[in-house]
Amino acid sequence: MTAAYRIAFVYSAAFALAILVLATAVYLGADAEYRHQQDLAIAEENAALVREFHEGGLPDLSKAIAKRQARSVVNAYAYAVFDRSGRRVTGALETTRPEAGSHDIVFSDAREGADPARALATDLAGGYRLVVARDTEALWQIDRTILLLFGGAFIVVIAMGAAGALILGGYLRNRLSGIHHAAMAIIAGDLQQRVPLAQGNDEFDQVGRALNMMLDRIGQLMENLRQVSSDVAHDLRTPLLRLRSQLEQVGTEEGAAARAIEQGDALLTLFAAILRIAEIESGALARNFLPTDLSALTTDMAESFAPAFADDGRLLTWTVDPGLVVIGDRTLLAQAIINLLDNTTRHTPGGTTVDIRLSGNPDLVFLSVADDGPGVPVTEHQRIFQRFVRCEVSRTTPGNGLGLSLVAAVATAHAGRVAIEDDTAGFCLTMTLPRIGAQD
Repeated sequence: MTAAYRIAFVYSAAFALAILVLATAVYLGADAEYRHQQDLAIAEENAALVREFHEGGLPDLSKAIAKRQARSVVNAYAYAVFDRSGRRVTGALETTRPEAGSHDIVFSDAREGADPARALATDLAGGYRLVVARDTEALWQIDRTILLLFGGAFIVVIAMGAAGALILGGYLRNRLSGIHHAAMAIIAGDLQQRVPLAQGNDEFDQVGRALNMMLDRIGQLMENLRQVSSDVAHDLRTPLLRLRSQLEQVGTEEGAAARAIEQGDALLTLFAAILRIAEIESGALARNFLPTDLSALTTDMAESFAPAFADDGRLLTWTVDPGLVVIGDRTLLAQAIINLLDNTTRHTPGGTTVDIRLSGNPDLVFLSVADDGPGVPVTEHQRIFQRFVRCEVSRTTPGNGLGLSLVAAVATAHAGRVAIEDDTAGFCLTMTLPRIGAQD
């Protein structure tokens, strides 16, 4: 039996056991109450006859008993008076003289033979003992009826519980089998397989949706890995060929060694960028994140780069709201800003104006870097965050296509995101990060 059916049947068994305990408690409680009411009724009848004896002695008691026995059709009691020797002197109850008090006795019924009864024996003056009894057959019939009703109900509960367990077990098995089949298909190599979802939004759908998001992320990482493998091979081929050519000319051409070293440095820079992105995406750096004043950091970076922009024929402006704080790594955030500014200098002509804006609301911080340069085609907006991807217009400029990939990795590591504004002239990239509060 699968775990789904085991869970369903255990639940049904627990429910049936609870019903059984409840039925037993109800039966015992009802039986005890019936017997208590019976004892009270016998005691009341006994008290009435005792009063008759006190008022008129044995003759009046005998007349009262005879009168009650004469209407035996509606009278549920039987009576007897015994003397000291145990001889029955009046009454029709055929039994031996019981001890004083309440007892379960056996009497002789003319139609049914020996029958059980409940009796109360009371000692009277003169050594007499009055016994008032009531046949308990009616009580046993009530008990049997209750037992039959509870037994039938319990059988119905068991049957319904078993049917419900089969239905619930089948449902659980079907939902889990979808996850199992999707996992086995992925193991077999079908990375496009996903967990099927129902129309509702129950726990299985939530788990399935989370698994599908995880699989989408894994698929994206696998695609990035394939892309990186291809792009690294493609992008390294050219500098390696140049390095080889420069090395061949070291002995024959002046300056060849310096150019070879330059090519080697470019390769080292490329691999350093790849390793840096991998380190950021691993999440290991997040453990050391601290509250960081992004307003102060952005202002410092803008003031540091403004002279270089001016020397290069570009204008750098900035508008920074004060007191915007995020949880993060100051070095990583500074590297992201540097990459954004470096991206504008690489891909815009002289005379371009670059504007940095930092604003926020109670929950988020928005860092935008915009320029009025040639911009990027809308069709390339998503691709430029992938590693080694470069637009056609940028092929002739220095770079390796990793700058914006690092910016995206930094934003993701800080639980944020990056996006390119589509409705602006030129190029505008916004990094959105969670805000933790304002500083005075």
